[in-house]
Amino acid sequence: MKFLIAAGGTGGHINPAIAVAEELRARYPDAKILFVGTKKKMEAKLVPDAGFDFRSIDITGFQRKLTPKNILANVKTAYLTVKASGEAGKIIRSFAPDVAIGFGGYVSGPVIRKAHKLGVKTVIHEQNAYPGVANKALAKQVDRVLLTSPEAEKYLECKNEPVVTGLPVRASVLNADRAAAREKLGVGNRILVFSTGGSLGAKTINNVMLGIMIAYRDVPGIRFIHGYGRYGAFVPEKLAAAGIDEMNERYDVREYIYDMDDCLAAADIVISRAGASSVAEIEALGKAAILIPSPNVAENHQYHNAMALVKNDAAMIVEEKELTQNPDAVKEALEELLSDPQRVIAIGKNAKRMALNDAKSKICDVILSLTEA
Repeated sequence: MKFLIAAGGTGGHINPAIAVAEELRARYPDAKILFVGTKKKMEAKLVPDAGFDFRSIDITGFQRKLTPKNILANVKTAYLTVKASGEAGKIIRSFAPDVAIGFGGYVSGPVIRKAHKLGVKTVIHEQNAYPGVANKALAKQVDRVLLTSPEAEKYLECKNEPVVTGLPVRASVLNADRAAAREKLGVGNRILVFSTGGSLGAKTINNVMLGIMIAYRDVPGIRFIHGYGRYGAFVPEKLAAAGIDEMNERYDVREYIYDMDDCLAAADIVISRAGASSVAEIEALGKAAILIPSPNVAENHQYHNAMALVKNDAAMIVEEKELTQNPDAVKEALEELLSDPQRVIAIGKNAKRMALNDAKSKICDVILSLTEA
């Protein structure tokens, strides 16, 4: 059997796709699996590193804010979109997949659309609670639509009944041991607050956590692990200026979180964005979280991801616009949780109930069912 997977742009699209590819290979070791992405994004490294074949097409996304610069960029994107369809067609005809699966990113749209036109069985996976424009259009054409959140279904017109599968979570996260992780990280009996804004760093989260970490410097029962990202080098500098150096045993402040599995497992409270992968990992490990959705994403999907949990009392939310009125809103939410340990436990349990930890298996079942049709 042959499977073509289109995914790109961010780890949130690529890592779940790789997890599914690994499951397909585990079930059918002789299966041929080809990824299609863009050569300038993360997939060009992550996919080959995971041991899968990779082909690239040239594609960018449309800019929604219409400035003169963005209008010119959109003209180029329109040209590349037409060109990408032709490139995708050549790859699909040459590879001749049994099923083509789209996991998101700019590359997913033209590849899956072309595969459908060429008569290939097609599947898309919508990661967010509010679907993107491309998946809204593709849902009307593809053979199967897979959803991370049941909330997404009401926004889609699907040719066939959609299937709620959840989002694949890395085995290292699913299997992480809390006690072992806390010992490894030297947490002891302290409450661990784990915060991150992603690999690039979220300025809002960095500024919020700076204020919180400085405010709690004389509270010995709390430990912080914070990932400030590529553009957050000012965080350790400002902590040092406030008298908190990198050797402080209660503060673990680093650019990148390489041991996400341990940090999540060890955490009592998580403060983060609300990307689909982050939310799925929080649910999988049953963590109490304060979510700060990024407002700079398509269709404001992180807000909808966060609200899917909030509606089930499975997380707290602080929007960035709220922080302009009350800069201490996250600190106040954290204080609310720290003052009520039973609420932390209850929120974590509610998050755990929302987890769909067999997502990888469910997705593969649907993909393989199309090879039998």
